[in-house]
Amino acid sequence: MDIRNTLALQAYAQSRLAAQPTPQAEGAGAAFTAAVTGFTQTLAQGEAQARAAMTTGADPHALVTALAQTELAVETAVTVRDRVVEAYQEILRMPV
Repeated sequence: MDIRNTLALQAYAQSRLAAQPTPQAEGAGAAFTAAVTGFTQTLAQGEAQARAAMTTGADPHALVTALAQTELAVETAVTVRDRVVEAYQEILRMPV
């Protein structure tokens, strides 16, 4: 094996380790992680309330409240997705 190949392989291995994401996000990454976690928790609570209402006849008011929160969370996620897609398309339209 050529020494240049070995050196290139070592440099690649070092840069690969340096580029790996850290488990704890900071800044905007942490905010995004918190938002996604809150979204999934809201959906899980809505599903749990619906399941309880169907099986045990739980409080209908709690079910309506949980479903309204779930609907709001989904609408917010769709709005954020639309804004991200719009921003990406705007970037693609920029002259290089």
